Amino acid sequence: MSAKVLMKGNEAIAEGALLAGCRHYFGYPITPQTEIAAYMAKKMPKLGGTFLQAESEVAAINMVIGASAAGRRAMTSSSSPGFALKSEGLSYLAGCDLPAVVVNIQRGGPGLGGIQPSQADYYHATKSAGHGDFRMLVLAPNSVQEMMDCAFNAFDLADKYRITVMILSDGTLGQVMEPVNTAAKIPSPPVDKPWALTGTGEMRPPNIVNSLYIAPEELEDTVFKRFERYKVIEENETRYEEYLVNDAEIVVVAYGATSRIAKNAIDSARREGIKAGLLRPITLWPFPKKPLYDLAQNAKAFVVAELSMGQMAEDVELAIRCQKPVFLCRRTGGVVVTPEEVLQKIREAASNCSVA
Repeated sequence: MSAKVLMKGNEAIAEGALLAGCRHYFGYPITPQTEIAAYMAKKMPKLGGTFLQAESEVAAINMVIGASAAGRRAMTSSSSPGFALKSEGLSYLAGCDLPAVVVNIQRGGPGLGGIQPSQADYYHATKSAGHGDFRMLVLAPNSVQEMMDCAFNAFDLADKYRITVMILSDGTLGQVMEPVNTAAKIPSPPVDKPWALTGTGEMRPPNIVNSLYIAPEELEDTVFKRFERYKVIEENETRYEEYLVNDAEIVVVAYGATSRIAKNAIDSARREGIKAGLLRPITLWPFPKKPLYDLAQNAKAFVVAELSMGQMAEDVELAIRCQKPVFLCRRTGGVVVTPEEVLQKIREAASNCSVA
């Protein structure tokens, strides 16, 4: 493959996973992410891997559990209603401390909703992926190149922390085509997984991958230790991008495809004399709380632009400790926000906060 290749976002995710050494994919077709499965179906057999179209989303996530427990790099992908069906499996992955990569190309909801782009699975990804106390590391790319990069890096992160890594994107980025660079993708050496169910060969005691703890004290201790690991992730893996924030009085917060729209609005605001800037979370969990808190010391207001009724806006308010007003620019149901709508909200924030 040449250095620059024109690819869809969904294809870039699949190629990034293959370059990272993923050789086991289990999924079920659903719009707008089916190209991931189609790409894997074409490429995986040529690499000696396993592609399996499961009978359901529930079956697919449980197949990932089995492959991961055997120490293999495995992934699944789906879109919003299909991903909701994987919730129990995500909880079992966390309960067993198994690494895995999962992809959600969001569409509108609730229910079957529609097939247009959305960002309304933010709660599901960052707060309620399944029952119990656990977290997933959530990556939110905003370009086709980042789709590939996130998929490539996700497997190392999953193995390093024995955690599920979710790539949370949307139908816009899944379907758009852009050139991507694949030349520098060098897979990491295989990670030793002494916990994996690989057979003992009578060389070691047998391993058990388990999420059941009958004694409440034992389960509590296990959860506490898991959250100590999550704290390390928060300290070391929080990722974000800043754009024109050094002197920003109005800080726009947006992720994914919406952040690209927000940049256009910020450029327009600057031409009008409004000092606007952007903070783009790349990890939705861990959320960039400290950078937002630091920006709140000088900014006069925040504008959150998202394709939901304001799910991420709550985390922005928490991050800044409600020190400054937060204005919400939202569309939902598959309707995409426009640069003019974001600009209008920036103007409103500036006017209400006496920004010159």
